[in-house]
Amino acid sequence: MAGPLLHADGRHRCPWPGKDDAFYIAYHDDEWGVPEYDDRALYEKLVLDGFQAGLSWITILRKRENFRRAFDEFNPEKIARYDARKKARLMADAGIVRNRLKVEGAVLSARGYLEIMDKGPGFSAFLWDFLDGKPKINKFRDTKQVPAETELSKKMSKELAARGFKFVGPTIVYAFMQAVGMVNDHLVKCHYHERVQKFGKKK
Repeated sequence: MAGPLLHADGRHRCPWPGKDDAFYIAYHDDEWGVPEYDDRALYEKLVLDGFQAGLSWITILRKRENFRRAFDEFNPEKIARYDARKKARLMADAGIVRNRLKVEGAVLSARGYLEIMDKGPGFSAFLWDFLDGKPKINKFRDTKQVPAETELSKKMSKELAARGFKFVGPTIVYAFMQAVGMVNDHLVKCHYHERVQKFGKKK
């Protein structure tokens, strides 16, 4: 069983950031599960979740500023035009995860993003339409109850892949959905289960 942990500030939190890593705890408190509706921010998070594949999220999170620097602040218009020289520079950058397939995947995903932006309702609308624009509020009491993927993440994964996105398998997509507040998987006794619903409202 892995229920919420009681911290020194008197608040219960989900167990995954632990009790000793202030950086990870701040991410849990301030970002994870807060509904995100910004097109570019959603692209960034999806790409970073793709880079996480086979690694821990904290590894990516600690390198996030390096990724932002290396990938032009995750500007899809720029990334979609990356040539072999730029990709080689990325592969030589020790500040990020140097994986050729993932670097190429970010470029292909940027092109898919631009197509959705140009021909569809926008990236945010495209993703949130899977949930009718509203977060799904789960009521899990223990991390053992939290799924690795769902039918919805499978559907979203399939649609993203069909539009050229890479590293968007159902498990990666579900982790993405959790992080950007499409599903609220803070445990019910976590102080932030109710709090995150007050932030990130669609404008």
